[in-house]
Amino acid sequence: MTDESDGSGFPLIGDQFPELEVETTHGSKTIPDDYEGKWFVLFSHPGDFTPVCTTEFVGFEQRREEFEELNAELIGLSIDRVHSHIKWTEWIDEEIGEDIGFPIIADESGDVADALGMVHPGQGTSTVRAVFIVDPDGITRQVLYYPKEIGRNIDEVLRSLEALQTHEEEDVALPANWPENENFGDKALLSPPGTVEEAEARAAEAEAEGYESYDWWFTLKEV
Repeated sequence: MTDESDGSGFPLIGDQFPELEVETTHGSKTIPDDYEGKWFVLFSHPGDFTPVCTTEFVGFEQRREEFEELNAELIGLSIDRVHSHIKWTEWIDEEIGEDIGFPIIADESGDVADALGMVHPGQGTSTVRAVFIVDPDGITRQVLYYPKEIGRNIDEVLRSLEALQTHEEEDVALPANWPENENFGDKALLSPPGTVEEAEARAAEAEAEGYESYDWWFTLKEV
């Protein structure tokens, strides 16, 4: 296993995601190479057969097609064996009626969790609820951490993925609560001009393109 992050012990935003050879419920995988050309969302859970984690896995599975429509794959992880993952997902299928269709990494040694900064002081030896969103080039684009006591908001993970892709496609930034901002709806923000000349030209650009401009540094457009 190689780690190409900045040396902090886990990949930060903008870092190349470390190369990981892992065993999963779908067989051996090399991450991120096996997902080249796709986005992926890798998320950890503290343990199999635990209530909050079960609700999360059911929630992710129920939204899996939405992730796939955004060219993104889901990958789970905990410090459990493959056999435990298989029995747990069988229980979820039998008792809740959801067939978990994404792979779950078996990390009994904890090596993967350590490489990704998923084991935090004061939280025991199991992983916290970490989320890594990684782009088709293997670059870490977003990192989220939740405590063990709080289940993740899957809407927010999907929103973040869609926002990152919109940024890539449109070269814009996205406001708070996008695409349902209380004041600006689903509009996006243009990057502020970087020079005096660009700032002076922004008003004319906004008028010509039909942008909603409050000032040279605060301009919105439809996406």
